[in-house]
Amino acid sequence: SRFGIPRAPDGTPSRPIVLGMGKLGGRELNYSSDIDLIVAYTAPGETDGRERLDNADYFARLVQAFVKLLAQRAEDGHVFRVDLMLRPFGSAGPVAISTEAMVDYYQAHGRDWERYALVKARPVAGDLAAGAALLAQLTPFVYRRYIDFDAIAGLRALKRKIAEDAAARRVAEDDLKVGAGGIRECEFIVQSFQLVRGGQQPALRLCGWRDTLHALVAAGHLQTDVAERLSAAYTLLRRAENAVQMWADEQTHALPQSEERQQALATATGFADYRAFTAALAAHRRVVLDLFNDVFAEPAQAPSTPVAQAVKAFWAGGEQPDSPRILSPDAGAAPVPSSLLVVFGDDAPQVGEALLALRRSGKLRAASAAALARLDELLPLLADDARQVAQSDTAEAACGRPAQAFTRALEVVEAVMGRSTYLTLLRESPTARQQLLTLCAASPWITQTLARYPLLLDQLLDARTLYTPPDRAAIRSELLSTMATLPPDAQEAAMDRLRRYGLETSLRIAAADVLRALPLPQVSDRLSWLAEAVLQAALDFAHRELAARFGLPRRADGGEAGCVVIAYGKLGALEMGYGSDLDLVFVHDAEPGDADTRGGDRSLPASVWMARLAQKVVTLLATQTHLGRAYEVDVQLRPNGHAGLPVVTLAAFASYQAEKAWTWEHQALTRARAVAGPSDLAAAFEHTRRAVLTSPRDAVALKAEIAAMREKMRAHLDRPPAGFWDVKQGRGGLVDVEFLVQHAVLRHAPAHPAVAKHPDVWRQLEALAEAGCWPAAQGQRLLAIQRAYRAWRHRAVLAGEAPMAPATAFTAEREWVTALWRDTFGEVAHPAAGVAIPASLPP
Repeated sequence: SRFGIPRAPDGTPSRPIVLGMGKLGGRELNYSSDIDLIVAYTAPGETDGRERLDNADYFARLVQAFVKLLAQRAEDGHVFRVDLMLRPFGSAGPVAISTEAMVDYYQAHGRDWERYALVKARPVAGDLAAGAALLAQLTPFVYRRYIDFDAIAGLRALKRKIAEDAAARRVAEDDLKVGAGGIRECEFIVQSFQLVRGGQQPALRLCGWRDTLHALVAAGHLQTDVAERLSAAYTLLRRAENAVQMWADEQTHALPQSEERQQALATATGFADYRAFTAALAAHRRVVLDLFNDVFAEPAQAPSTPVAQAVKAFWAGGEQPDSPRILSPDAGAAPVPSSLLVVFGDDAPQVGEALLALRRSGKLRAASAAALARLDELLPLLADDARQVAQSDTAEAACGRPAQAFTRALEVVEAVMGRSTYLTLLRESPTARQQLLTLCAASPWITQTLARYPLLLDQLLDARTLYTPPDRAAIRSELLSTMATLPPDAQEAAMDRLRRYGLETSLRIAAADVLRALPLPQVSDRLSWLAEAVLQAALDFAHRELAARFGLPRRADGGEAGCVVIAYGKLGALEMGYGSDLDLVFVHDAEPGDADTRGGDRSLPASVWMARLAQKVVTLLATQTHLGRAYEVDVQLRPNGHAGLPVVTLAAFASYQAEKAWTWEHQALTRARAVAGPSDLAAAFEHTRRAVLTSPRDAVALKAEIAAMREKMRAHLDRPPAGFWDVKQGRGGLVDVEFLVQHAVLRHAPAHPAVAKHPDVWRQLEALAEAGCWPAAQGQRLLAIQRAYRAWRHRAVLAGEAPMAPATAFTAEREWVTALWRDTFGEVAHPAAGVAIPASLPP
């Protein structure tokens, strides 16, 4: 009435926002709690009344007025004690601040304890929608984009400060709030998980303690029995806290001293006497304390073993006269100190060079002082753990050489220098260090993957899950459930989630693989299941996005049209490897193509809608982001290749295959299957596929065309360096095996349809043997050779090597396959006269 409405420069009203913090924010108030508030307003400006005020002054007066209403004591007491000290700049800051200034403050001046405080913040009065928008702007400050292991160190320091303050104030150890195993430690345990993982798991961004505990169980971060024990302890602590405060409306957390109050507390908490209460309380506090110590244990000190001390001295430049050259970024190779020689023997130069390379790294020179301090502490620990890994049961994986494990791990350390939280993780977690060293020693490919995507280091914390990759059902349910929560317009978040899940699951598969826990067929199965799930998740997301905007296309019978993704090649044949790309074709059943979609704000012709669906799926998978690509995608196998539509109707696909397809396209179809999309359309595609493969063929022309195509491929692609043999393209190699099987399937499927049922070599060879088209022993021999070739290429990828074997490798296998090829196709060196082959090679 005096000053009018506070307004922004554009004339819109500036509204107050009251954020509830602490127990009010978490909906956890006690009987005698004060309320912690932060007050903001939506925009600077001035009021429009007869007496004008700057908005900052107006809202400061507003806060003073309403705090007085709440906190000033009258004859009936007060409503609430109000604490505004959590606001930006504390007592030195204004009691109300604009949202823009608040965001700037936290970006420029925000401290760790303010991050922890904002975990419980929620709008409680004023413009609630603006309050929610403000907290959304502050999310990057509270929850870091990457896994934030520095948060544990920060909470540990904060807890230490609270304990020191309590000691200075002579607070008894049996204080329910800040004593050992008390309420504060319950809160810190839960908050540690929130702050470490909340940046990548929005489901953990909750205000309430109990809600967050349930979310941690659901996300797999806490076991159910552990959470139940923690919840029981928290319940008793909070009930006791309420009871001691209800006695005389005192803001206290201390257990009572008088017998009368002790008995009252026991009665209020459901115990017969105070002794029974204290016994139960002590047991619960021990549970909390043990878990707190597990989570917040102080990191180990650098060991005094020879290997640790040698690396520490070399890194610090403590050995004379080498130290000046070691510390110089531009130094050449320094002489190897005697301590490294004693510890690493012949591998000492390798270790010295790796440490010097890290010293010269530009990332090291750009690192913060805190990161450098963590690195100084980490390197001796890493070196000592490398020695232990090499001597453990994993010595086969680590090659029994600590130097190899250590130097490869340094590649990962260099990669994470700009993100000190990962240095903290490795510094504080012996489990993570051990798994890092084991996996790096076992595979350069894993080393490079961890260095490229440091977020995967989070997977090293739990060896139980690291070496037990999920099965088909688990992969599908985990990924689809996390994708289902995204709104239709969150394409960037969808791409991140697809890539993150793919990277994490691939690492778990590789970890089990390198420790010989999974044979090759199971590795390929799991990598194939992963690709199927990623494709289905991408298809579902793209479908939801288009349906929300344009409605849905229809079939000729009026039902909802569908689209299936057809996988060829390695995914079609369940032979996926690490880094395999996807050969895809999109097939739909929307008819007619020019009919408009129905149910959206706008409509599109059905054919356009389906084309956009296919394009969005490819974009979701193949776009380069900070997490790389989910998969490289090739869609050239669609009818008419580059000249064809990105997605075709099933009828058009069947017509093309029957009338226009090259023989090599029918070969590709032997390794094709529907991997995503509605089951009825997938079944219809499979019916079409088998109809094509079982169609009658001219046996002589089939043999000539396949042999001619293989020779053309060999001429273009089989060019190994001198002294090597290409395991895939070389004569008698993997492609020859595949062509032999494909020829047999196409040759015999018309008379024996069962041989075309399956898309993988294993079951195709079994079917050929059962049908009497191929001797069983010959099929088994061919399958054994195919798996030997695949296993060699698989190991080459994990070892970071080119897929070229020494020219003397696989001599017997190559001769056997070449002889079978000669028996089947004859001596075809060039395309036979009159044989139709495409001008360019198939993809």
